[in-house]
Formats: sequence, C-alpha cells, structure tokens
Amino acid sequence: QVQLVESGGGLVQSGGSLRLSCAASGFSLEPYPIGWFRQAPGKEREGISCISSSASITRYADSVKGRFTISRDSAKNAVYLQMNSLKLEDTAVYYCATTAPRIGCGLGESQYVRWGQGTQVTVSS
Repeated sequence: QVQLVESGGGLVQSGGSLRLSCAASGFSLEPYPIGWFRQAPGKEREGISCISSSASITRYADSVKGRFTISRDSAKNAVYLQMNSLKLEDTAVYYCATTAPRIGCGLGESQYVRWGQGTQVTVSS
C-alpha cells in the first residue's frame, strides 16, 4: 500500500523537544521534495518546513525558524522534523506530504499531493 505515515508526536512540556518521522511505504521518497505542515484547532493548515529531494534546499516558516530542523534519510526512506524549544502555540496535528519533483520545495499547501494521516503534538505549560 502506498502511503505516508507520521509518527513521533505526543505530549511534551513547553521548552521540550520532539522528533517527528515521516515514513513512506510502497514507494521511495528519494525523488520527492517533502513538506511538513501543521493544523491547530480552529486554524488553517500551515506549511512550516520543506526539504528538496537532494536535501540541498530547506525552508522554514518564520514561526519555527531556528527551532525546527528538517532532514531526510534515503536509506530509511524517511524524513524527520526535529522540534526544539517547543511552545504552547506549536500544539497542532502535524502532517507530511510529497510534491512533484519538478515543483520543488515550497510551503504552499496546494502543491502537495500525497499526505499522511497526521500525528498530534501537544505542548503543555
């Protein structure tokens, strides 16, 4: 079955860290730029980071820049989002998604075509 599966979410205190994983089954992530998005209750989904297929390009939303780091491991067919210095406002469901190789790495939701089911991140005070 062709799918993306996010994992690594959970409950963490403010200032803590989590590492999210995005694993692919049924296909290789290698050709695809990957984006991470999040959606908080009552808010629109927000693009927070992306990584190009070669990992030479990464982008971050201002809201996470300097705190989150995106990476990929072709051997494990996975992409990761290391989240440090977590804040209450980082509470959301986090999703990974793939976009067409010709489009490249971007934070716009509309360019992404295959999505995972999401993983919940809850930051407590």
